[in-house]
Amino acid sequence: MMDSVDTMHEMLQVQGPAIATLPVGDDHSPITVIGTDPIRESFGSQTFQQAINSRLAPGVSRVVLNPDAHVGYGAPVGCVMVSPSHVYPGPVGVDIKCSMSLLQTNLPAEEIADPKVRRRIIQAIAKRVPTGAGRGQRHAPKSRSVDAALGFQLATEGASKSVLKKLGIPKSWATRCEDASHTAPDGSVDTLAARLDWMGRQRDKRDRIESKYRQLGSYGGGNHFGEAEVVSLSQDPELRAIGEQWGLRDGQVAFLSHCGSRGFGHDLAMGQFRAMKAHFQSTGLAFPAGDPQLVYAEAASPEGQKYLCDMAMGANFATVNHLLINQLVLESFRDVFPGVQGELIYFISHNIARQEPIDGKLQWVHRKGATRAFPAGHEQLVGTDFESTGHPILLPSNPRDGSSIMVARPGASVSAFSVNHGAGRRLSRTKAKKQLNQSNVDQDLLDHDIISNCRAYPRDEAPDAYKDFNEVLASVRHAGLADEVARLKAKFVLKDGAPADD
Repeated sequence: MMDSVDTMHEMLQVQGPAIATLPVGDDHSPITVIGTDPIRESFGSQTFQQAINSRLAPGVSRVVLNPDAHVGYGAPVGCVMVSPSHVYPGPVGVDIKCSMSLLQTNLPAEEIADPKVRRRIIQAIAKRVPTGAGRGQRHAPKSRSVDAALGFQLATEGASKSVLKKLGIPKSWATRCEDASHTAPDGSVDTLAARLDWMGRQRDKRDRIESKYRQLGSYGGGNHFGEAEVVSLSQDPELRAIGEQWGLRDGQVAFLSHCGSRGFGHDLAMGQFRAMKAHFQSTGLAFPAGDPQLVYAEAASPEGQKYLCDMAMGANFATVNHLLINQLVLESFRDVFPGVQGELIYFISHNIARQEPIDGKLQWVHRKGATRAFPAGHEQLVGTDFESTGHPILLPSNPRDGSSIMVARPGASVSAFSVNHGAGRRLSRTKAKKQLNQSNVDQDLLDHDIISNCRAYPRDEAPDAYKDFNEVLASVRHAGLADEVARLKAKFVLKDGAPADD
């Protein structure tokens, strides 16, 4: 265990304005650290130690620390772990495929300048999209009804044409997803269906699974949110043209969402943690660095195959959850502005393991609080809408300081084609609640013309609980990973004060 952050900083080998490496021994490639000097100083010793533990874990070939990194479950939030052979549930997390999505409308910003109009939209959304841990369709009178049969179908098929039709979601939106659907490792939907059917035949699980289906189309607690934004495209002609090609509209209203697989994914993840820990204990395997949160399985093993099946089902739920939320939000805007149009710009995850070409071979890229960043021409974008531009990268910060839409550059190869997933926490939830004043938090948002659905905005989600977003973005730019295409300015926020379920 390292004695201090200072000791760790002395070990860092600076490679450029915002890239450093951390040696971890002659037999292992160093950890790549993305961040300017102020950002690197924000990493605590435990964050560095978790990164080292992750790099030394069996089968791991690369680890990247992004500028939003902070202590997580086994591995840091804001890290990337790469392995050709092993899968790690910890660096995916309990909210499988927690993600961002952006809906662009044709509504001019001045149409929502009046706070009373924004309140009407908030009320319309609340009737369709509930917020908070454990909440689902019974808490929103205009939500979609999801029964056991439809829940089973979407968990195994993802955003298939049939699922989208039943939920009233445009089928074209599936082309705007990082992954519209996930299959079992053998490429089969039937394998997922067989596993979920087996789960459903267990008396203690059946009712719980079906109750989680009914959370489709909802936000969780903690850092999950929905935000109405005003889009400001870059003044750089090349970047502005990319944004316009994606469908972004300068000066018009967009809606940004952050949520994941809700209780359905949480239960699948926790079941896998328990099963893998039990396997380790029964076989006498040692946990990496003695940390059971770094439990793992070889991807080809029975344990690995079961994990990948469960991760796929959680990811399918998260995908359809986002698409349904965006459709319900669009319907809510139409309650106030009949005829308004909206198109999905992109849906992208930051808690997932995907097979991608890294260092010349397919490897499992685990992104925990990290976002995929494929530039133009990347082989996995061939045949998509984003082959010639690179895909949109959706990076939330906080309502006061705005959020960013970026595009990857070829230099992203240094970070396993990944960037941060947001600003990253500066204060733990406990410290934020102790140190931040409620009236100051609420007034700060009002001073920036931002309203919310909360009587009192959660202090642990206040802007000052997060890192300096401009410094985080500077880290990404200076490292040559990505450039900013547009900045989003929040006008209202939907959030819940319940405990985090991410």
